[in-house]
Amino acid sequence: MTERLFKVIIIGDPTVGKTSFVQRYVQDSFRRDYKGTVGVDFALKILKWSDSETIKLQLWDIAGQERFTWMTRVYYKDAQGCIIMFDLTNRNSFLNTLKWKKDVDSKCTLEDGSPIPCMLLANKCDLPHRQVDQLEIEKLYKEHNFTGWTETSAKEGLMVTDSMRFLVDVMMKQKDERDNDTPDSSLRLTPAESESNKSCYC
Repeated sequence: MTERLFKVIIIGDPTVGKTSFVQRYVQDSFRRDYKGTVGVDFALKILKWSDSETIKLQLWDIAGQERFTWMTRVYYKDAQGCIIMFDLTNRNSFLNTLKWKKDVDSKCTLEDGSPIPCMLLANKCDLPHRQVDQLEIEKLYKEHNFTGWTETSAKEGLMVTDSMRFLVDVMMKQKDERDNDTPDSSLRLTPAESESNKSCYC
């Protein structure tokens, strides 16, 4: 049995649902009482990927408050994947995803110098009164080199496991390509793929 280890960082503004997302993914639970993350929290998820492969995911839930941003270079070190999350009912958190993406791209790269894959997650899709529409998200995802995007609800468990599985699949392909020294050509969601999978990457 082969075991692979991947470090994934989860970043975004405070209160967008990062901790709830991790809890839903790892423990399949949701807590209504919110307690802000101080610095960084850690979680481990073990996946049986195939009959011959097990994957250990180290999930780093990084605080979104400004006072912790000076530590991000330490937190990002050796990350191979990233979730950047915003709250669909909070437009500022959406606009700030670009700040987070630039921060990651400037401090964290894969061994070959390319950016680490970043998923853009639009959380709290179960709530009414959204402040961001899908066309805006699609435009941002395409223009700023995100690996993919989807709406999620940590509260309801919507697209939590699916989005993480997509990111793990991308990281696995990238690792295999680096190991085999083949060109990175099949890792981006194309518009055609996006259209055919509308329920996920709208």
